[in-house]
Amino acid sequence: MAGIRNLTQVEAIERARLLDVGRYDITLDLTDGTGGPGERVFRVTTRVDFSCTEPGATTFIEAAADRVHSATLNGTPLDVSGWSSERGLALPGLAADNQLVVEADFLYSNSGQGLHRSVDPVDKEVYLYSQFETTDAQRTFACFDQPDLKSVYTWHVTVPAHWTVVSNAQVESTQDAGEGVKIWHFAESARMSTYITAICAGPYHEVRKEHDGIDLGLYCRASMRQYLDADNIFQITTQGFDFFHEQFAYRYPLPKYDQVFVPEFNAGAMENFGCVVHAEQHYIFRSQVTAYEYENRANTITHEMAHMWFGDLVTMRWWDDLWLNESFAEWASHWCNANASQFTDAWTTFLSIRKNWGYRQDQLSSTHPVYCEMPDVAAVEVNFDGITYAKGASVIKQLVAYVGIDAFRNGLRDYFARHAWGNATFDDLLTALESASGVELREFSAQWLKTAQVNTLQPDISIGPDGAYAAVAVLQTAPEQYPALRTHRIGLGLYDLVGSDLVRRELVEVTVSGARTELPQLVGKPAADVLLLNDDDLSYAKLRLDERSMDTVINHISGLSSSLSRALCWGAAWDMVRDGELAARDYVALVCNGLPQERDMSLVTASLAQAQGALSYYADQSWAPAGWAMLAATARRTMSEAEPGGGFQLAWARAYASASRSDSEYDLLREWLNGDAPQGLSVDTELRWRLIQSLAAGGRVNEHDIQAELDRDRTASGERQAAIASSLLATPEAKEAVWRRVTGPDPLPNWLQRALLAGFQHPAQVALTAPYAARYFDAVDQVWATRDSEPAQEFVEAAYPSLHITQETVDATDAWLADPDKPASLRRLIGEGRDGIVRALRARAKDSASA
Repeated sequence: MAGIRNLTQVEAIERARLLDVGRYDITLDLTDGTGGPGERVFRVTTRVDFSCTEPGATTFIEAAADRVHSATLNGTPLDVSGWSSERGLALPGLAADNQLVVEADFLYSNSGQGLHRSVDPVDKEVYLYSQFETTDAQRTFACFDQPDLKSVYTWHVTVPAHWTVVSNAQVESTQDAGEGVKIWHFAESARMSTYITAICAGPYHEVRKEHDGIDLGLYCRASMRQYLDADNIFQITTQGFDFFHEQFAYRYPLPKYDQVFVPEFNAGAMENFGCVVHAEQHYIFRSQVTAYEYENRANTITHEMAHMWFGDLVTMRWWDDLWLNESFAEWASHWCNANASQFTDAWTTFLSIRKNWGYRQDQLSSTHPVYCEMPDVAAVEVNFDGITYAKGASVIKQLVAYVGIDAFRNGLRDYFARHAWGNATFDDLLTALESASGVELREFSAQWLKTAQVNTLQPDISIGPDGAYAAVAVLQTAPEQYPALRTHRIGLGLYDLVGSDLVRRELVEVTVSGARTELPQLVGKPAADVLLLNDDDLSYAKLRLDERSMDTVINHISGLSSSLSRALCWGAAWDMVRDGELAARDYVALVCNGLPQERDMSLVTASLAQAQGALSYYADQSWAPAGWAMLAATARRTMSEAEPGGGFQLAWARAYASASRSDSEYDLLREWLNGDAPQGLSVDTELRWRLIQSLAAGGRVNEHDIQAELDRDRTASGERQAAIASSLLATPEAKEAVWRRVTGPDPLPNWLQRALLAGFQHPAQVALTAPYAARYFDAVDQVWATRDSEPAQEFVEAAYPSLHITQETVDATDAWLADPDKPASLRRLIGEGRDGIVRALRARAKDSASA
């Protein structure tokens, strides 16, 4: 991956031993010299004051610039001829106290890393925002770019006069500099790491509100102001602050909290201290959405807010504790939403959406312990994964069950009080939790955080002639390569069928360890119609149901009153499909029979996506057309029975559009586009694009039709959706054009590459993209070497021939992997692609045999 120094942990430890960084003063000129916005480069002067414990030592500072004009250390000019973006700038002969001044030109980014520049197609205005995690602050100013060299920052930013500038600190003053230019001076910031500093600039629309002494701000592009749902976003924000203040007993420490919704953002959001950046495309709704999208937005808002304490106030020392930052925020956001917002079933969403991500990641060849050493930044870049986020959050949830919520909360309070404004490690948190709970946690830590893969829990039941349990045990297994058997604190739900309802008679909490755990407390109790392991989802494990329970669930899953219990059952069935134990066609039949009665939108969303995944990857492809027809018919029927204008009608309409494969189904989609839609269904902008894309995949529209739709929606979102639709066009010429663009010598803007890759492969176009399976391995090395890290990783994952489920794909992957000199991070990602093919081949064999 191109562009910046790959900082190693060894280098970071040594530099942190030498230096204490006092302050940065940073001056940016974001104009073109005539009062307009800059186009390619921006001039930055960085002054950094720092001390050194060993006068005379040499170190370095990162500066991933286009050109360094000058550098002066303690008044003496430095030779900058040896500088490069990859090496940084050497700093020889340090004094006890030092002042460094670097003047350089930096490049605007279109990759979403550094200072990203976007032009709004509606009004042609320019918008800028920064994204500095993991080590991309150096793309905007010279800095010691590692998390444990915290400092304070003062920014001075020159921009066109009609622009607004937002940073971590409050604005101290603005200065009219003439010729249509204004300079924004910010107060000195709180102490923080480089990766959570921020600058956003442009003609942003602004809304403000005060809550509990905190000045709250929302920002979005001017062309999106009519869609900014400020009341709802402020409601979730204030609920989050009230909840975290009470739970953490440590107030949010800054005077203001801004949230900026920006275009073309690579992730969901970023926790810059006091200046959170959110992805506009995910969280500003131009059209009707379901309750799931609102909950997802609320989860992101509270996730980033939790980082204000865990990550920003107290920061990891090095990136091997990245998991702790993200796992805690992941856990805390669902904890907050379940207890302080309207989304009281947030843990169902966690299980059905997020936790499934963790299970999938943990079963890849690249699986790793939640805690693992990070030798360098390149290793970190591919570790923002389902283990770091979802498995880690699941481990925290299990830890809470292990020590109790009161002890856990008290430990957190002590941790924040002891380590505020500094850097800490997981060992520091464990110490605080042990002190608060009186429970030794090192063994727990070793079991859960330093071993990889996932256990499977399964009941072993014997029922006597009187209908009571004669014996009950829980069996625990682990993969052969990762044999760790863990201690699980779980709930066992005993459910009885009463009419069509499954009523939980009793919840028994037990501790499971080893290969077999006997449960004598259940002996003699009347056998339940469903015995559900891990009820309330306290632990992290795959589940299996006994035969009696499985038969009951298949016929009565909607009778479970708890959405969390239903999610556990749906999840067990999905795991069985992925493990080749349940035929994909049987899972699709279960979805078509049971999901129309489902009342939880997150479960509907997740299960519909999994049904489509089953048909795309795990079903025998000679049967798959019948499966798609079954899913489409179910979606159409359920949509027609849903409340007109409601979220469930929309969710099933989306599913129908995605499942459509026949001429009659495409004809109906065309009727919707032409205004003849079911009662209550709003075929608004976003749904129109979904219909266009389905028709493109089916060969029912052409480029002229897509451009006509774009003429209706000349916005950034419209351009992105049109690019997806064009990439979906079912012709060899369209696929070749996309391939040339995404593999060409010039990197594409991040949004455009992402859109083209999103449409390039489609389950209905496997034959059309077959030639690119081999071409992928010819192109991937060059793309990896010439792109920034995030676009490079995105290409590797999205362009991998994941739908070409053949032994030939496995063989081609193996041939590429046979070269030991391939970069480790790239090998990991391509190995993950291979894992998907191998799993799908096994599942297809099961489905074929079941016929």
